[in-house]
Amino acid sequence: MKVRLSKEHLQAIEAHGEAAYPNEGAGFMLGRNEGESVQVEAVLPLENRREPEARYNRYELSPQDFVRAEIQAAQQGLDLVGVFHSHPDHPARPSEFDREHALPNFSYLITSVVGQGEPGSGSAQVTRAWRLRDDRSAFDEDTLETT
Repeated sequence: MKVRLSKEHLQAIEAHGEAAYPNEGAGFMLGRNEGESVQVEAVLPLENRREPEARYNRYELSPQDFVRAEIQAAQQGLDLVGVFHSHPDHPARPSEFDREHALPNFSYLITSVVGQGEPGSGSAQVTRAWRLRDDRSAFDEDTLETT
């Protein structure tokens, strides 16, 4: 699969990860599934709903966040196509926790953010795209294309 998004959307995703550092930041991607590709048309940065002491290595989006994202997507003639989140001081690849909580048919963008452990010190290093296998055993990397 290929995930396509504008440079501005990628910058917004990475900026959200930097702003959340040293915690994980997360949000949704709205767009269209187009055969073997996903076209991202909007990003919705959200608050990490995880309890404060666990936000440094986990994120949570609430059921209400999902509902609001679905409504916003429908109003724009789009679909909820994926989730993005950051990994503070860790690689941009899915963790076992990510696999256990992933939804099928979603694109997952993960940004590695590196810093000094202090708020405001994070710098996005790389963003990679992933998709959960149908049998939920692992993720496969998608191609990330910016326009």
